[in-house]
Amino acid sequence: MARLSGRHLEFHKGERIGWLRAAVLGANDGVVSTASLIVGVAAANADRSEILLSGVAGLVAGAMSMAAGEYVSVSSQADTENADLAREAKELATNPEFEKEELAQIYVKRGLDSEVAHKVAEQLMAHNALESHARDELGITESTLARPIQAAFASAATFSVGAGLPLLVVLIAEHKNLVYSVSLASLFFLVVLGVVAARAGGASIFKGALRVGFWGAFAMLVTALIGKLFGTVVQ
Repeated sequence: MARLSGRHLEFHKGERIGWLRAAVLGANDGVVSTASLIVGVAAANADRSEILLSGVAGLVAGAMSMAAGEYVSVSSQADTENADLAREAKELATNPEFEKEELAQIYVKRGLDSEVAHKVAEQLMAHNALESHARDELGITESTLARPIQAAFASAATFSVGAGLPLLVVLIAEHKNLVYSVSLASLFFLVVLGVVAARAGGASIFKGALRVGFWGAFAMLVTALIGKLFGTVVQ
């Protein structure tokens, strides 16, 4: 399996994108899906034990689903990257002059004059030909390589943490106020999550908090209405 070597000494926020995406997605889904499930069941006038059972079942099923889905998705990306790198390595071995010219033309299109572009291509290929082509021709770098196992564990772990927060509220809140307590607490958790994710990624804090807060509130509202309707019909 072809891989890239070398690390950039300067840290950029873009290097966080792989694990940050999986972590934010997992935690956000954990809070939203579990809180929505709890709110829906509570709105149907279920007792505390039934609500807890539903929440725990949602946590376990959701964590496993997130891990499996993320692993399959990122593995597909990794397979594509590895196939591209293997093909590029083969082309470099069989036709290095053509590959050098191809790399030089990429630099020409980016604004270098032809002489400088050819010198840059020659020196970069002498240092690490595969890494140069992977970065500038394929758009693959060490910091953006797909890591399926890391993504799967990050998604499952953060989903579990997120799902555990509304479950904790169920344990400590009064039963008659569960719908409101879980909803408000979960919205708070989502806003905090949005702020943390935005800061880590260097994005707008307000937009990050607004996005997760809005969609979380919408999801809980829909499930509460369904739970209320279902509970009324059953009774």
